[in-house]
Amino acid sequence: MNNPFRYDPHPLCQMAVKEVCRMIEGSAQQDWTAFREEIAQGKMFGVLVVEGPHATLHYLAAYSGQVCGRSDWEGFVPAVFDYLQEDGYFKTHEAEITRLNQQVKTLTESAERKELLAQTALLRDEAQQMIESLQEERRKRRSERTELGETDIRESQFLNAELRRVKKLYAERIEQLDGQRRLLDDEILRLKQERRSQSDALQRWLFSHFEMLNAQGEKKNLLDIFADTVFKLPPAGAGECCEPKLLQYAYAHGLRPLCMAMFWYGNSPKTEIRHHRHYYPACSGKCKPILTWMLGNTLLTAPWGDGEQGTGDVPILYEDEHLLVVDKPAGMLSVPGKTGERSVLDFARSHCPDATGPMMVHRLDQATSGLLVIAKTEEAYHNLQQQFLHHQVKKRYVAFLTSPIKESEGGFTLSLPLRPDPLNRPYQVVDDVHGKPAVTIVEPLGGNRVALYPQTGRTHQLRVHCAHPDGLDNPILGDELYGQKGERLYLHAESLEFIHPQSHESMSFHAPADF
Repeated sequence: MNNPFRYDPHPLCQMAVKEVCRMIEGSAQQDWTAFREEIAQGKMFGVLVVEGPHATLHYLAAYSGQVCGRSDWEGFVPAVFDYLQEDGYFKTHEAEITRLNQQVKTLTESAERKELLAQTALLRDEAQQMIESLQEERRKRRSERTELGETDIRESQFLNAELRRVKKLYAERIEQLDGQRRLLDDEILRLKQERRSQSDALQRWLFSHFEMLNAQGEKKNLLDIFADTVFKLPPAGAGECCEPKLLQYAYAHGLRPLCMAMFWYGNSPKTEIRHHRHYYPACSGKCKPILTWMLGNTLLTAPWGDGEQGTGDVPILYEDEHLLVVDKPAGMLSVPGKTGERSVLDFARSHCPDATGPMMVHRLDQATSGLLVIAKTEEAYHNLQQQFLHHQVKKRYVAFLTSPIKESEGGFTLSLPLRPDPLNRPYQVVDDVHGKPAVTIVEPLGGNRVALYPQTGRTHQLRVHCAHPDGLDNPILGDELYGQKGERLYLHAESLEFIHPQSHESMSFHAPADF
């Protein structure tokens, strides 16, 4: 059985995927029109090749979640737990939560509440104008008395008393309106708390009924599976991805899993990068704890990676007592990871045993090759770090894209804000609301080659900007995260310019890509 978090699709899986696609695209069943229309917007599918009685080979197919609100489309394995029955426990309690939602919306948008808010706002404006008018009158009379040399304590006391009376009057009227509005808001808060309580209880009920099998026939529900994870509770949708569905059906029917693959069908979503009929690994947030239980810990020792392990020495382009510049090979980590693979930092420490400080001023993705500057002293480290922080360091990358780039002349700028996907690391997603600014200048070099000048330093910035439909819509060749796996990722940090931290001279380095 292959590792669903890092795999090349087995030929048997590829044959099964072709069969599934033919079934989707060729079915003449009338109700499949709606099925095809929905999945054309994008859906993850999976296949599992299994061994049946008498060593016969079969394949199972599944889709994540539901299609048209159904988990029982012909030709696909059913849900692990079908909670969508009409008048069933889930639907009944979901309807109650929907009713609470409607009550919250009705009260929040009610004419009474809007009128109270409007009256309060008008009264506050009126109070402010009246108070400012009385204050101005008091200042004017004080100025007039000063010019005339008069002293009228009674007039001053009267004006002050009038100001206090008006403030108190408006405060009481505003408080009366606020009190009426608070009664509505207290009821809205009570309804929201009740909705949250019922929603949490329903989710726990649901997860307790997802009882996942393993190869030994043992069962464990999702609440128990996720209890020892960082999440503590299962995320929404846990247990409804393709992989748990496929394995559950195989175990329940005495079939032995042989190989598995997941593929995307339809359009790419707005945030993630998904390509039609491309293969993808299982998601780490929802699926890894479940599959660890279903398949066993020994299978899932390596998460979905970012390139093959690098070996050998690291070429040094420049070295003095303050820093060194190296050309990192593709597949080598910049800093040590969890797997114990040799990194550039390991090399630097062994090469410079007397160096002080963190040394690694910046990093490259494991799959990316190219120039790195490494500080040998604490002072050099902080100086170079400030240069990176204030965008004083100039970087140029060269990439070879999957297809020839359409723009043949001139450069242009891509700006797609990015954030991590917490349920599927190390993927980054485009998010216009919560993402951090990410800007890249693109210079076509002819054919499939482009030069990339990152103006910000977000994780996987260049890879996402190339692959995303709102970017180049053209993944870097060999990008196993955002495109298709190849012999390597064709992305290379070719040029690096910075100011020497000691001599303050401009330093410029160039390491041509070998592609």
